[in-house]
Amino acid sequence: MTRLTLHTADSAPEASRPLIERVIANNGFLPNLIAALSNAPVALETYLTVSEINSRASLTLAEREVVQITAATVHGCDFCVAGHSAIALKKAGFDGAAVVALQRGQPTGHARHDAIAAFARAVIATRGAVSDSDLASFKAAGFTDAQVLEVILGVSLATLCNFANSLAQSPINPQLEAFRPGVLQP
Repeated sequence: MTRLTLHTADSAPEASRPLIERVIANNGFLPNLIAALSNAPVALETYLTVSEINSRASLTLAEREVVQITAATVHGCDFCVAGHSAIALKKAGFDGAAVVALQRGQPTGHARHDAIAAFARAVIATRGAVSDSDLASFKAAGFTDAQVLEVILGVSLATLCNFANSLAQSPINPQLEAFRPGVLQP
């Protein structure tokens, strides 16, 4: 049972309604994260705005999804793990084995993706105060100073949605159930 109201386009505060309609048009359904965030129109707007900004990062879609799945896994947000696993499989070109590995916090066998996942975990664990060796390892994998900060941007986006879902206890939408940790097969 969710602890926050999961709004629809009809029940949401007026300022959230056009944002909800845009999400439904883009996804074909209303993710429960958006339904929960719509309680605070500024929170929903922040999530959508930062998502759009994050999409312009120099990290590829696949690399951004590594950050999102890693952060959601570390934060224990199965809803976000499922949602980003679906994106990784349907839009970012991942295979099931790589996504399951990310869900489990294990190596994917893809050097850049594994470097991003390790760096994102270090950023979260140290609240940004990563060690010199963690930073050097990330940069040695071919990443730039800009991409260091883009990982932090991705972690900040993930933190908003992971924490909102954890607080709300939003159930996973039926459209995402097959991508839930433990359900998705390699």
